[in-house]
Amino acid sequence: MLESLEQLPLEELERLHFDRFCAQLAAEEEIFLPSRAELVALARRVVKHALRELQFHVHVEACAQLSGELLANAVRHAGGRTLGLRLTRAPGRLRFEVRDSSRALPCRIVAEPGGENGYGLAIVEALSERWGADLLPRGKGVWFELKVRERQLG
Repeated sequence: MLESLEQLPLEELERLHFDRFCAQLAAEEEIFLPSRAELVALARRVVKHALRELQFHVHVEACAQLSGELLANAVRHAGGRTLGLRLTRAPGRLRFEVRDSSRALPCRIVAEPGGENGYGLAIVEALSERWGADLLPRGKGVWFELKVRERQLG
C-alpha cells in the first residue's frame, strides 16, 4: 500500500483518501502518509476537518499550526518513508502525535535572526499546553497537548 501512496500525485492522494484519513483520525486511529513535504498541508487539512467533525471548533487553527510544525520537522529530519498521525482525546486534553522511524529525539535549536529555520519547536512550546517525545519500539512519537474543557470534546 505504501508504494501506491508514494506514487500518487498530491491531488489524487487527497481526492482518494481525504475522507478516510479524516474518519480514522476522528476515530483516534493512526493514519499513515508518505513522508513528503507537500503532504504537510494535506495533513493540516485532515486535522482541521477531523476536529470539526468531532464538533471541536475551539483551537482548530492552533492544532493545525502545531501539527504542521511537527509534520514538517518529521519530514525534514526523520528520513523515513512514512509518518503516522494520531489524534486522541482524554479528560481535559486533546493530543496530537506524529510518529516516524527515527529514534533521534527532537531538540530545540536557537533560530538565527531573520532565518527561516529553528522556530518550529519554539512555536509548539508557545502554543501548546505541553509537548514531548517518546521512544517507540520502532522510531519515536512527537506530540503536543491542548487543554480543553470537557464540553468541547465531541
